[in-house]
Amino acid sequence: MDQVGMGNAEHQGALAKGEVLPRPASSQSEGFKQGRSVLNSLLSGAFAGAVAKTAVEAYKLIYRTYLKDGFFSLWRGNSATMVRVIPYAAIQFCAHEQYKRILGQYYGFQGKALPPVPRLLAGSLAGTTAALITYPLDMVRARMAVTPKEMYSNILHVFVRISREEGLQTLYRGFTPTILGVVPYAGLSFFTYETLKKLHAERTGRSHPYSYERLVFGACAGLIGQSASYPLDVVRRRMQTAGVTGHTYGSISGTMREIVAEEGVIRGLYKGLSMNWVKGPIAVGISFMTFDLMQILLRKLQQLGYNAR
Repeated sequence: MDQVGMGNAEHQGALAKGEVLPRPASSQSEGFKQGRSVLNSLLSGAFAGAVAKTAVEAYKLIYRTYLKDGFFSLWRGNSATMVRVIPYAAIQFCAHEQYKRILGQYYGFQGKALPPVPRLLAGSLAGTTAALITYPLDMVRARMAVTPKEMYSNILHVFVRISREEGLQTLYRGFTPTILGVVPYAGLSFFTYETLKKLHAERTGRSHPYSYERLVFGACAGLIGQSASYPLDVVRRRMQTAGVTGHTYGSISGTMREIVAEEGVIRGLYKGLSMNWVKGPIAVGISFMTFDLMQILLRKLQQLGYNAR
């Protein structure tokens, strides 16, 4: 028997004895890298959300609240806000990285900037994923923000009372307008940010923008995304707080009609937009910038760890 035949016989004999072939090292390494990438995105997104929310304060609102309810009332609902913002940002940024990877493989743009439509789709899917998972926390935050402090003592108390008095389904009241608003908001925000970074790289030859450039790109993304989705955001907030404000909003169209009838189009559906044009883009800019810088920092730390081995 020749050498090839002997080799095949030995191979078959080994398999017949129940031996398991080792998994290729490259496959193990790829799986490890993918898991590490997900963890990095989650950590970076969580940190970005926390920093953005903490950094943006509306001084007039703070001053009025301080005069009316006292110093500690400034933090009423803040714990619920942070409990929602941190997981939301972590999930959204992590999901966006994964959707970019999946769509990049599908369209043949792995490791490169996606074409416009997949770029928009990746952002919309990321926002939808984050909203689906964290929506009950958003409901809790909305309730704590509009009710007297005697009504709810803490986050858990809100969950218990809503579940007991209004039913578990109430935790997802207003979810449909939320998703309808998240799709254009997240889609346009990520699309704008990624597009500006792509154009910047093409014109300057620098693949990594400076920190202030990332901040500006993010602010532009937040401005465009927020303006496009704001009316649906108003509808979402009205439906979330209907149980404590005395209204009986039943549907998106019905809520919109009632708001327009009572307050008008501009004062109703775009109420508070000018204030959000100030703080919203700043928060989004900080969030995008922080996420990118955290990603870069974590990669450098991991590289240093490998080099030290």
